[in-house]
Amino acid sequence: MSELQDLYQQVILDHNKQPRNFHPLEGKAMRAEGHNPLCGDRLTLWVDRDGERLKDVGFVGSGCAISKASASMMTEAVKGKSEAEAQALFELFHGLVTGEAPVDADDPRLGKLVVFAGVRDYPVRVKCATLAWHTLRAALSGGRTVSTE
Repeated sequence: MSELQDLYQQVILDHNKQPRNFHPLEGKAMRAEGHNPLCGDRLTLWVDRDGERLKDVGFVGSGCAISKASASMMTEAVKGKSEAEAQALFELFHGLVTGEAPVDADDPRLGKLVVFAGVRDYPVRVKCATLAWHTLRAALSGGRTVSTE
């Protein structure tokens, strides 16, 4: 394994063991639930907006390391962004992990999310990496449940 791949693996394991923003939000936060039946990943995600800004984002749930790390890193990446910026980041991330859209892994908008670039080589793991992102979209659009089936 290359040093870069080893670093990426360490980042994913760190976010899996100590997920950031791993807590429910109280009050008027929007909420959605996500489920990946293939891997067994389940999460509940909350978004508290201040106008168009995502003031706070939290999640709870269980799943594989990729799913939990992706949710943790997503909450860090979108917190404080506008809904449009979060949507643009979703599209960029989705292109990165699926390989469906050409994405430059050096794109500064990705930041630490680039650690998921290797997921495209494991198609069964794409749903794990994108579950939290699809659940965020559902919460923002007033949806309640997302399944990767």
